Amino acid sequence: MKKIALITFIILLIDQVSKFYIKTHFNLGESVDVLPGFKLTFVENPGMAYGFHFGGLIGKYFLVLVRIFLIGGMVYLFRKWLKEGASNYLLIPMSMIFAGAIGNLIDGMFYGLIFDSGTVFDASIERWIDYGGISKVVEFGNGYSTFMKGCVVDMLHFPLVDWNVPESWPLIGGKHLEFFKYIFNVADSAITLGAVLLIIFRKKAFPNGLDF
Repeated sequence: MKKIALITFIILLIDQVSKFYIKTHFNLGESVDVLPGFKLTFVENPGMAYGFHFGGLIGKYFLVLVRIFLIGGMVYLFRKWLKEGASNYLLIPMSMIFAGAIGNLIDGMFYGLIFDSGTVFDASIERWIDYGGISKVVEFGNGYSTFMKGCVVDMLHFPLVDWNVPESWPLIGGKHLEFFKYIFNVADSAITLGAVLLIIFRKKAFPNGLDF
């Protein structure tokens, strides 16, 4: 359990520190070049990883509840696996996924309560509305929104291909090509890497097959 707690703590610390820094130092939509093919670009995401969302405010509530349910289920599985002497090939990737889920859950549940500005849902037009300026941390409960209405902070942007196609090219002329266009955060990265490791080492992680 100490190993799981340590991995979770380290990922959560990096995730939340990076989000707080971006939220309190960047304007929404601001982008800064760090290295060739790597930018810090501040966006807010009301939904899932990599900017995907659905269903407006109801969809957001649903995702928060799903994350809570999954985190609770993972706590149960960790206890079961530890009793069974599960290997690090299972415990480490699952710890990464666990930490990532908690990291994004914190944003959605509490960021609306602790920051003075953020993206909000306008029910009259059923759209998420952006904001201007740089956010500040405020007294708990005096934020821009209420419990479970905060948005996830994303900032990692890797546009390895960022190219405007010449107008003279057939079919795709004049289009802008970008890969990888999705903007994400440390929590998303932990979830993705954990899932990839589970796939790569699935035979060692689950030597007796999936058993829940």
